Amino acid sequence: MADLPDYDHDASLTETRLSGETLHEGSFLHVKRDIVRLPDGKHATREYVQHPGAVMVIPLFDDGRVLLERQYRYPIGRVMIEYPAGKLDANEGGLACAKRELQEETGYTAREYQFLTRIHPIISYSTEFIDLYLARGLTPGERNLDDGEFLETFVTEVSQVIEWIRTGAITDVKTIIGTMWLEKVLSGEWTPVEAE
Repeated sequence: MADLPDYDHDASLTETRLSGETLHEGSFLHVKRDIVRLPDGKHATREYVQHPGAVMVIPLFDDGRVLLERQYRYPIGRVMIEYPAGKLDANEGGLACAKRELQEETGYTAREYQFLTRIHPIISYSTEFIDLYLARGLTPGERNLDDGEFLETFVTEVSQVIEWIRTGAITDVKTIIGTMWLEKVLSGEWTPVEAE
């Protein structure tokens, strides 16, 4: 990742954890409550979800079309259009997770993976980060969905994805940001790095 200014350690804004407790420990999400010292010395409570991190893969075909998924997302009660994605397993790197998720959910493998960026989709109450990858040189194969996972895949033009974002048919933030990156890469404005 690119070097960023060290804004994340600005003493005039930084909160310091004093104590904490786990309110709920789920199979992969944990709900925490911490007491923090604010920059002015006062104390406050912070509740947040601890998340292991995730990846999203943009499968790009040689003809410029992309592979998307339709999947029911229970918390918001609707079928969403999104790129393949999934959470990191314990001690799993981002690239390994990207390869695994692409194959499991779609059956495809890729000749080349490029790292695009890391996003933090819910900074107000979650530690979640999502690493975005672009996958090229796709080869079809058999998918291997997790038990209880139901999704459909389909292929479409990038212009159609952009239109769905514009009209609100796609509201998934990782898919929106990934598509913005894809536009910049395809136009030659931005150059991603080869994933290792």
